[in-house]
Amino acid sequence: MSMIFKEKCSREALIGMLGAATMVLAGCTGTENSVNTDGSTSTQATAASLAFESADNYDQNTFGLITGPTLKSWIDSWSASRPAGITGKLVILQSDPGEAGYEFITPNGTDVFTYAVGSSEWVESRSNGVMETRSMVPSGRAMDTFLAKYNIDPANDMIVCTQGKAGNFQAMKAGRCWYMFRYWGTAKENIAVLSGGNQWNGDNTTLDGSYFSATGSTPPNTGTASVADLPEINFALQATVEDMLAVVPAQDINLVNDGVFIWDARSNNLPASDPASSADEYSPDDDTDFRNNGSTQGHPNGALMLSYGNIIDSTKGHTFKPKAEIHAYLNGETDINGFGFVDGTLQGVGSGMAYQQGDTVYSYCETTYRAMITGFATGAILGLPTRFYDGAMYEWHSLSNQVDSAGNNILPFDSPWRTDKSSFSMFLTNTAPANVDPRPIVNPYAETANAIINEDLAYKGIIVNTAASSSTTTDTTASSGGGGTLPPNPCGG
Repeated sequence: MSMIFKEKCSREALIGMLGAATMVLAGCTGTENSVNTDGSTSTQATAASLAFESADNYDQNTFGLITGPTLKSWIDSWSASRPAGITGKLVILQSDPGEAGYEFITPNGTDVFTYAVGSSEWVESRSNGVMETRSMVPSGRAMDTFLAKYNIDPANDMIVCTQGKAGNFQAMKAGRCWYMFRYWGTAKENIAVLSGGNQWNGDNTTLDGSYFSATGSTPPNTGTASVADLPEINFALQATVEDMLAVVPAQDINLVNDGVFIWDARSNNLPASDPASSADEYSPDDDTDFRNNGSTQGHPNGALMLSYGNIIDSTKGHTFKPKAEIHAYLNGETDINGFGFVDGTLQGVGSGMAYQQGDTVYSYCETTYRAMITGFATGAILGLPTRFYDGAMYEWHSLSNQVDSAGNNILPFDSPWRTDKSSFSMFLTNTAPANVDPRPIVNPYAETANAIINEDLAYKGIIVNTAASSSTTTDTTASSGGGGTLPPNPCGG
């Protein structure tokens, strides 16, 4: 077995090796090394090393966020205009077919291919060791099935994630497309997101009607590439519940200069009757509406609620707003219509509560769809260290001692993974057990909640040390219910 060594970070109370098991990928600078099963050494990326900044003019980008004119130049003559270092084909993955007349960006069947991808293909239900959580990043096996279906070689092809028909959900799915490829080691130069839907690009950029067709490419099911062969280890993009428990402050305030910016991408005070919001929004003053029939509702301590809707422009085909506007919004320099939480009360967010230079962004929503917009904006437009809490509030609000509709406590009182403690959360309790859906708990006393990361490391051929190791500090707040202590997380990640 090989230990994976971490660098020292600013959150002194969390320095030390993770007591249970696993490699934790933190938001530190630099990289981490580990030994592979074949004896070679891999470089583990961190949130800081994965971040990159967009050009101020999005037309100048050839990866990350791209625009219609860039895509047009590629389609016009792929072999002559493809970005440097790309030797394969152009693969366009649409989250949905576009509007009538703009259904698909036209493939040529030779080196430009366009596919409509089903919603279920961006996510997978997976166990973190404590519970099974829905809508997580796909496993290695699922990714390889995806690559085979659409004949994608992520080491050589250029992959463009698009909305098709413009919309909030479509923009979120395009973000999940980018996230899953980056997570599994696709180089940043090989993956891009098209700003705006098909019709908007057709009507407002150089992509005229000849660049759209009624049908796309037929999935050939001939691919042979595997994500296991990609050299980059980018699992730092995902923050697990174990990571979140380690970085949230002990009180419900946003701490300045603590190295962490916890971004709640949900919208506030939207009625549950609104079809666009009922599945994934948070009404902080509503103690009768618990999303996804959860046992609690609320947020991790220190979170700031800045709606994803302030990052994209729904009046312009759900394009990303200019970089300067996103920067000003995140830094509290504009009327951001956001909220922080102080002593359990919503407060307007100003510059003193907004992003602080050097913070690692932890982005989430209810199921980390909306957070794909906010996290993409910070990590791939502003160039800030960014991690996605993929389990999100669906998972966070599940890990409680509350009674569910079957009459059982979801987690026992002494489980170290409970989030329903004031040291971790501001929350309201669902006092109607009949409305609390049972959760698929796997092991309430699991040594680690990083089983997904460990599984994915193994798929990449990385040796993981699962033996408990000593730690220089102990997070006693994690076990106030009487169980064993939650392993501290080094590097504040």
